[in-house]
Amino acid sequence: MIRSMTAYASAESGGPAGALSCELRTVNHRYLELSPRLPDELRSLESALRERIAARLSRGKVDATVRFNADAQRESLQVNDALLHQLSGLNHDLVSRFPGMQVQFTELLRFPGVLQRESLDPEAQQAALFEVLDRALDALTATREREGAKLAQTLRERLDAIERIVAHVREWMPEIRATLRARLEARLADLRQPADPGRLEQELVLQVTRSDVDEELDRLATHIAETRRVLGLQEPVGRRLDFLMQEFNREANTLGSKSVDARSTNAAVELKVLIEQMREQVQNIE
Repeated sequence: MIRSMTAYASAESGGPAGALSCELRTVNHRYLELSPRLPDELRSLESALRERIAARLSRGKVDATVRFNADAQRESLQVNDALLHQLSGLNHDLVSRFPGMQVQFTELLRFPGVLQRESLDPEAQQAALFEVLDRALDALTATREREGAKLAQTLRERLDAIERIVAHVREWMPEIRATLRARLEARLADLRQPADPGRLEQELVLQVTRSDVDEELDRLATHIAETRRVLGLQEPVGRRLDFLMQEFNREANTLGSKSVDARSTNAAVELKVLIEQMREQVQNIE
């Protein structure tokens, strides 16, 4: 299944502790790069979140934002009696030394650690996070697959166009060789001294060998077949396709360098345009 690396998805859930939401944004990247952002209450679950995402995605830059809004009506506050007792003793000691000093009760409550929120069960926290994360990942995967289907169709259309060009060049090659032979014989006929027939044949073979593109055309046909096969695989194929684009480009360059005819030269240029269009699309495939 071809999947795009560019997508967005989000999911929300409400639980006894409050509202939890997860937002995922992905863009193309050579490898899998995760950038999670979690609230302080869930910071301890970052490693588990990374593993959960990595199990579903293989490539792309992923921004994962988790938000948690505690339910104020259900939130339970507790007083740290031990810390409050220490602060009270310290207050009495300081008052005896500084009679004019006054400490309000509300000021004591604002001291870090005096008021504590009831901590959530770690297992319940993780279960809630995974539930909303999995739904976001499901939506993200569906979007990536829809975009991937469009990319695959574009690639298949370009492959069809490349296949037609390869077929045309094959049809032209006998005529191109005959034209090359006639051109060489005409040049030798203009010489004042008659050419050795054996030398003529050697020169002709050399010129034909230099301009022979059968091997390049065969390799292009092989790359077309392999690309179509890869497009049908049920696994991430972006790196394979990227390698195949390099091979396509190499054969198109060789075809152009060996060209001795305007038609094959133009064909090589058209091939390079199509291959570049494919390469740009492949950059977005997981």
